[in-house]
Amino acid sequence: MSVYEIIKETICKNLEQAAHQALLKGELSFGELPAYVLEEPREREHGDLATNLAMLLSKQAKRAPRDIAAVIIANLDTADTWITTCEIAGPGFINFRLDPNWLTSVIPEVLKQGDTYGAVNIGQGEKIQVEFVSANPTGLLHMGNARGAALGDSLASLLTMAGYHVSREFYINDAGNQIHNFALSLEARYLQLLGHDVPFPEAGYHGEDLVDTVRHIIDHVGDQYVQADEESRREFLVSYALQEKIADIKKTLETFGVFYDVWFSEQSLHESGYIRETMQQLEDKEYIYEKEGALWLKASLLGDEKDEVIVRSNGVPTYFAADIAYHRNKYERGFNKVINIWGADHHGHVARMKGAMQALGYSPDSLQIILMQLVRLIQDGEIVKMSKRSGQYITLRELVDEVGKDAARFFFIMRDPDSTVEFDLDLAKSQSADNPVYYVQYAHARLCSILRQAEEQGFRWKGIPERENLLLLDSREERDLLKKIADLPGEIALAAKMFEPHRLARYVLDLAALFHTFYNSQRVLVDEEALRTARLGLIHSTRQVLANVLGILGVSAPERM
Repeated sequence: MSVYEIIKETICKNLEQAAHQALLKGELSFGELPAYVLEEPREREHGDLATNLAMLLSKQAKRAPRDIAAVIIANLDTADTWITTCEIAGPGFINFRLDPNWLTSVIPEVLKQGDTYGAVNIGQGEKIQVEFVSANPTGLLHMGNARGAALGDSLASLLTMAGYHVSREFYINDAGNQIHNFALSLEARYLQLLGHDVPFPEAGYHGEDLVDTVRHIIDHVGDQYVQADEESRREFLVSYALQEKIADIKKTLETFGVFYDVWFSEQSLHESGYIRETMQQLEDKEYIYEKEGALWLKASLLGDEKDEVIVRSNGVPTYFAADIAYHRNKYERGFNKVINIWGADHHGHVARMKGAMQALGYSPDSLQIILMQLVRLIQDGEIVKMSKRSGQYITLRELVDEVGKDAARFFFIMRDPDSTVEFDLDLAKSQSADNPVYYVQYAHARLCSILRQAEEQGFRWKGIPERENLLLLDSREERDLLKKIADLPGEIALAAKMFEPHRLARYVLDLAALFHTFYNSQRVLVDEEALRTARLGLIHSTRQVLANVLGILGVSAPERM
């Protein structure tokens, strides 16, 4: 637990003791303490921390909140809390001002913990799975996949930093109707490229990448499968193409900084009989009935608007049936919590899937589904609609080639998943303070430059500065920077609880801004050795924190720019 978290925990403990002490003395009357908060006020002039405890006690105590606040303050022990003053504000808030010298503990804490600074253990080793991207292996990864990749990978890193045992997973959609259409598309292109006049399927895949794959197949086997029976030909073409497409997806995601622990095949669920076994479990629990030769899930009993077909009248399971079996498999592998990142167009599927898990005996609350809105690419003030290569969309690889991995990831992570991203291509490539990723990376490079200058001038780093030196960091710019650094463990804990890595993007932008303000107002390499040592400690700490957060977001921390 960080120094700042310890301070807040101690104040909360003493607040509760003060309330109970007043209860014993007959000064207050209540049954149990409400779920209050101790947080930083929005306005700096209101102090360092504030609580709404007195206001929430008003109903039970049958007294005015300001009167209750006065009683709590009178019984509050402020020893070892760093509290200097307590004030009653507004309708009954209690505001606290802290001795700013508590900030001298921040730099030693960061320098001792290094790469692990900011880590918390709210997860306590709980097994959690994050499944994201899971694109159909029938085409190239696009902008929507890019957003899901950045979000999912950053969330997994965030949860790891918060003490969870995290597994990243990609679900390969290598079965079902899309693979049937894929086979027909491959077959048509194969025969066409070998000079045969055959029609292209109406529901086929038109991407130029598919033509490239078929050319690779012809380079490998020639016209060997022209005379083969349809089943053998399609089976070979799909097998070859899937292997190539999945390899390309892996390589593309790796260039984006995304590496998976598990690649799970949908086809394996069909081949193993796992889907059939899952359907039998639902039938045994009386959640399945037959109508018109098909099997239906009683989804209406599980909070959905209507029942759903899960096995068609021809005996073929629907995609929903496979998805139910897949999620059951996740829990059987020992995951306590499962997180899926889906496109917003899947919103109607959320209640159905949660209901199916409930029917199988799992808590629907253990399945967290994050819905992600669309991405619009903007260039020269206009929306970019087409890709020269795919003919349909901007690919992830094209995006990375154009703006680089760091800018692409940071731009996607900055926004709440529920917000549409307007990705400004020109801004992402610009080297200016208006470009958020450049702004943050430039701060890190500038910090590294200061440390190089110190070494060049013979100011040897002696390790963690003495507290007496750190007390010299008393300017507003220095204290604001130290306070922001101290906030990181709490920010990570909150972001992990809310599954919101975009909070860390906002944090690192604020930290960079505070550093730039400090840099423009205070010299680091001053003649006075004690102050220089303290400020170098601040520079080392700020650089470490920037690097730690950028690492969670999957963005590099350059030493030079």
